[in-house]
Amino acid sequence: MNEPVTDVSTDCVALGFDGARLERVLAVITADVEARRCDGAEIIVARGGQVALHGRRGYADRAAARFLGADAVFASMSVGKQFTNVLALHYVERGDLRLHTPIADVLPAFAARGKRRATLMHLLTHTSGVPSAIPVIPVEDLIDVERLAAWAAAQAPESQPGERVTYSVLAAHSVIAAMLLRVAGRGRSFAAMLEEELFGPLGMRDTSLGPRADLLARLCPLTVCYEEPGLFDPVQVLGFGQLLRIPGAQVPAGGYLTTACDVHRFAEMLRRGGELDGARILSPAMIDFATRNRTGEKPNSLWDYTFDLRGWEPWPACLGAGFFLRGDAVTPGPFGALNSPRTFGGMGAGSTCFWIDPQRDLSFTFLSTGLMEDSRHIERLALLSDLVVAALT
Repeated sequence: MNEPVTDVSTDCVALGFDGARLERVLAVITADVEARRCDGAEIIVARGGQVALHGRRGYADRAAARFLGADAVFASMSVGKQFTNVLALHYVERGDLRLHTPIADVLPAFAARGKRRATLMHLLTHTSGVPSAIPVIPVEDLIDVERLAAWAAAQAPESQPGERVTYSVLAAHSVIAAMLLRVAGRGRSFAAMLEEELFGPLGMRDTSLGPRADLLARLCPLTVCYEEPGLFDPVQVLGFGQLLRIPGAQVPAGGYLTTACDVHRFAEMLRRGGELDGARILSPAMIDFATRNRTGEKPNSLWDYTFDLRGWEPWPACLGAGFFLRGDAVTPGPFGALNSPRTFGGMGAGSTCFWIDPQRDLSFTFLSTGLMEDSRHIERLALLSDLVVAALT
């Protein structure tokens, strides 16, 4: 096991943490790496913007015996959806779009096959009926924003807008991106829009949509640490890892390269009400709106497979306008039982997560290598989250 880097801060007591309890977080990550449940992980926990824990354990590439270092770059997986969502909310605040804007008003092809009523808000809450599974289409269509959006426009909806939470793994966020390109692209690629409007202003210098040569050189390979059935077949995961390396690939639902420090900056912007280091991305009013439950008691179809695999009961999706929310129920999910109900954030397949607990002024960032099966991943996240909150005194 590689040596710890920063780990529990000497200032953690001043921030309200019990240092010994906070060490338990690292012990759980170490145990997962040693048991080969994952290959490695980096975690950052901060309170009021001050880092209480920054730990790094395990491997960037176990097969090559390469430990995680300070320069490690990770595949964002679906944490990248929140980058796309925040940019969409940013353009809503600028007046280029409205949350109730029908997709078809911006992308006319969506007026066909029962999708006329689907809106931007439906896309943000995964209630649009846009296909949920990874499309079986040529790779060149999968990695192109406008081609994937056109494919989605040609499909019949899986459900009527607003009827069900049908989590869209890839397609919905290419539709969001295509809408943004249409109303505010001004000849830019979607990757360029993100760099100019989000990553650059926030100082996220090690984040890109799609491959960037300097980041690819430091990228932890996408590997899988499970063979059991799950949300994704391991072959699908490995295939997605190859997409990340294709020149020009843009997959707004999760095809980002990033670092723990950059995701931490993104989370801190949200914790601070939409601003970081003088860069205002969103207003506090928008964050308050976007982090309230907009899906009621509807379950998230993403987790239907767990009913048989794990014996779990359906539970509320609890989605806001682009974020997963904690809510009040005691359910499986990436946030712990001890997180406050208004906790919000994002997570990615088997490996990534961030959250903000506004009641306790906490931010949490977790990026890992060697994907877990997804239901095991959300249990791991809930455990780590509970350990963090339980360390507060």
